[in-house]
Amino acid sequence: MHLERLTFILEVVGQKGEATVAEICAHSDLPKPSAYRLVQDLVGVGLLEPVARGTFSIGSRLKRITQSDHSDRALLEVIAPALKQAAAHYGAAFFLSRLRGKSVEIIHVETPDTGVSYLHPGLGKRPLHACSCSKAVAAFLPDLLLTSDMEGRLRAYTEFTLTNVDDLEAEFETIRKRGFAECVEEIERGLCSVAAPLASCGPGATMSIGATGSVRVFTPAFREKLGLQITRIARDVSTNLGWDAAADAKLSG
Repeated sequence: MHLERLTFILEVVGQKGEATVAEICAHSDLPKPSAYRLVQDLVGVGLLEPVARGTFSIGSRLKRITQSDHSDRALLEVIAPALKQAAAHYGAAFFLSRLRGKSVEIIHVETPDTGVSYLHPGLGKRPLHACSCSKAVAAFLPDLLLTSDMEGRLRAYTEFTLTNVDDLEAEFETIRKRGFAECVEEIERGLCSVAAPLASCGPGATMSIGATGSVRVFTPAFREKLGLQITRIARDVSTNLGWDAAADAKLSG
């Protein structure tokens, strides 16, 4: 019954485009206190969002779920070849990451087959504050940005890990300005990575591509050059996926 009520509210708001709690009640037998509580539950998880005082629309999270096929398999058909080419060219492992819930996960890695040595980043979740793939996403998604209540609870993986929220906010601002993120021995000694979001808004902002290597190879100059190249690859991938910047901005807004 609870799930049915939540689904009904989403249907009403989706069909009307925007709806108030009173309008939701008018289309159902829900008492106003119950409808208001359910709407707030949906807002809390990003399935609805307020557009004006007392008025709600479908949330950006639900839009991302229900829009065109963005399954891992569909994405990799377009992205994997670009990562494979980059891995061969730079002699480094290249990865694709995406947001799942409130975590960023590396879901695919392409490695060079040219006989050069490389460092594999592994698959799975990465901390928002200590990995380039997740920082590249968090910097462009306001609802993922770290808040003051996280102060003192961020794990220091190495002595280079940023655990101060103000320092991280400053780094996110730098990432937004230059378009890519770095991780320099922040999650593991001797390991560096560079990553960029596929776009600054829309579905591309929930994904990042990047490369990882040793601190010996990934010097500051190399990271700067690689970061610019990765942002270009990300832009090309977004174009190939048909993600129009204006449409993405409307979708995320």
